[in-house]
Amino acid sequence: MATQNQVDIRIQQAVQYKAEGNQRYKQKRLREAISRYHWALMHLRGLDPSEPSPLEAFGEEKAELSPQQAELLQSTECDCYNNLAACLLLSEKVNYERVRDYCLKVLARQASNTKALYRVGVALYNIGDYDQALHYLSEAAKLCPDDPHVKRYLQETGRRLCQYHQKERMMYKGMFAK
Repeated sequence: MATQNQVDIRIQQAVQYKAEGNQRYKQKRLREAISRYHWALMHLRGLDPSEPSPLEAFGEEKAELSPQQAELLQSTECDCYNNLAACLLLSEKVNYERVRDYCLKVLARQASNTKALYRVGVALYNIGDYDQALHYLSEAAKLCPDDPHVKRYLQETGRRLCQYHQKERMMYKGMFAK
C-alpha cells in the first residue's frame, strides 16, 4: 500500500507534467503536450478510489486519500483529459471519438465544465450525432451565451439536424406514397 508521502509525490509529479503539457500546448508543440498529459494521467493511475486498480487483483490495497489529495487528483485528471481533447481538436487528423471519450470523462465529474461541453459537442457534430451534439452545445451555450464558437457550432448543428430530418421525411414520404 502506498504511503501518504508516496501519494503526495505521485500527485505532485502529475501536476508538474500537466504544467509542462500546458507550456508545450501554448508553444503549439501538440505531440509533446499530449505526451505530458498522458504521463500525468499515468502517475495518477491506481490512486483514484472510484476506479479499480490492476494491483488490487494481487492483494495490493489502495492508499486512503485525504480530501485535499482527492480534490487535486480529480481536478488534475479532468484538466488533463480536457487538455488532451483540446490538443486532439487541433491535430492534423482529428480522432473525434477519442475527443468525445475524453470529454465525457471530464463531464462525468464536472457536469458543467463549459470547455468539455463545447468540445464533446464539436466531436459529436463531426461524428454526425447531431442530436447529442445539440444537447451538449445547448448546455455550453447556457453557461457561456456570448461565446461565438459555441454559437456557431450550435447554429450549424441545428442546420444539419434540420437537413437530416428533411431527408428523413422525404425518404418516408417516398416509401408510403402510392
